[in-house]
Formats: sequence, C-alpha cells, structure tokens
Amino acid sequence: MSLPPISIQLYSLREFTKDDLPRVIARLGKIGFAAVEPAGFFGHSLPDVRRMVEDAGMCVLSSHSPWANRGNVQDAIDTAAAFSLDVVAGGYGPDAFADQEAIARTCDEINAIAEELAQHELKLFLHNHAWEFDRFDGRWGMDIVAERCPQVLFEVDTYWAANFGANDAAEVVAQFAPRTPFLHIKDGNWQQGAANLTLGTGKMDIPAVIKAADPTVLRALIIEFDNCDSDLWQAVEASFAYLCDQGLGRGQS
Repeated sequence: MSLPPISIQLYSLREFTKDDLPRVIARLGKIGFAAVEPAGFFGHSLPDVRRMVEDAGMCVLSSHSPWANRGNVQDAIDTAAAFSLDVVAGGYGPDAFADQEAIARTCDEINAIAEELAQHELKLFLHNHAWEFDRFDGRWGMDIVAERCPQVLFEVDTYWAANFGANDAAEVVAQFAPRTPFLHIKDGNWQQGAANLTLGTGKMDIPAVIKAADPTVLRALIIEFDNCDSDLWQAVEASFAYLCDQGLGRGQS
C-alpha cells in the first residue's frame, strides 16, 4: 500500500504567506511537499491559488479556509468546488466544550452544518485542539461528538490529542481511525505555551501515531507548527525529511 502524501498547514508559515503566498507555495514545492492545506488566501482568487499550487507540483487535499460554521456554509461549499474537494473543515473553541450542555449544543450545530453540506455531496471534518480531550463523566468531549454526529469525519491533531501527555496519541488515532482522513503531525515537549519542535525531536511517538491510522481511510499527513522558536523554514524542511526518511509519508511522486 502506498504511503500517504505529506502536506503542510499553511498557518505554520503565516508570517510569510500574508506577504507573499506565491513565493511560499513555490518554496514548498521545491522542498518536495505533495500538498498544502490553506489557511487564508490573502487577496488571491481561488483559481489563482489552485494554479500556483499545481504549478509547484502540489495539490490542495484539504483547506482551513474557511472553517464551516452556521454563517458561511456557502463560502465553504464554493471553496471546496474551487479545489475539487469532497470535504470541508470545521472546528470549535473551548467554550463549545465547556460542559456537557455546551457539547450538546455544539453537536446540534455540527449536525446542521453536516446536513447542509451533504446536500452538495460534501462531508464535514472536524479539527481538534486539546479541549476536545478533556473528560466529562469519564468520556472525552470528542467521544460525545463522534457518537452524536455520525456523519462527521475527523482531522486528528495528534499533538493536541495527546493533551500534554495525558493521552496516548496513538490510541486516540486508532480509536477514531475509521473516520480520520487527515492527521496533523506535530512534535513538542508537552509543556503548555511551549513552541512546537521539529518532528522527531520531541516527546511524540510519531511512527506509532501514524501507524495507528487506517491506511485505507487516511488521505494525508499534514505537518503543522503552531509556533516555532528555531528557524521555521529549517524546521519545516527537517520535518518533511523526517517523515520521508522514516518511511512514514511521501512527497511529490
């Protein structure tokens, strides 16, 4: 079975994309990335972004622009069409997972969005942070969403899923694997507020995490840095090389 393609969440490079998105995309293509996950288009049209990505030898497999919510579903549908996607991203802040009543309201909204997207043959996938993995009567908030929102897929942010070492991220991925087409791959020291580290240099067991996914469902490994204290471009290149060298993912074919 072929290795999953390696993508990158462009939020990682936001300090560069806001000023020169075409240059960032071209550089990522030269590194060898197979795909990018946009986080803002910075005044460029969707056709232009698609063209610059494809000219760099890459594609868009998923997008965080926009995250679907009750006010912008049509924008999300239009973006999916522009990139020939069959999935749309969503996610929620900590207030949406504050307690069981809040989670119930969140699930109602998720189901409403998913139903609207389904009318356009699109599926919603949710990206998590750490708060979805706080426990309520012994259950993660993510468990409750998975049960109450059966149509929804997941983009498991594996670093946040570890919840600063409280969880085994590989076990989390295995649990949600049948509904997880995307993994956000990060590393770090599990200290709140600390910057992410180059893949393979922190506390995450990245090979175990990736191998816990269902290879028949997984569409991409997506590198992300929320913050980085070292040279960011060096960290991005070294992280891409780590996944390739470990035989965990592939770049451009």
